[in-house]
Amino acid sequence: MTGAQQRRLAISGAFLAIGLFIAANAHLIAVAMDSQPDCTLSERAAAAKPAC
Repeated sequence: MTGAQQRRLAISGAFLAIGLFIAANAHLIAVAMDSQPDCTLSERAAAAKPAC
């Protein structure tokens, strides 16, 4: 394997790792936004659910 091929492989691996990191964080944010959607104040400004 030549030096250019090794460098290309290393750069591709780095981009893949960064992409996976971004995708995992985006998934965690999406799950956090969707979990417990009822944990908000109501129109009458009542307290949120105790489980929140």
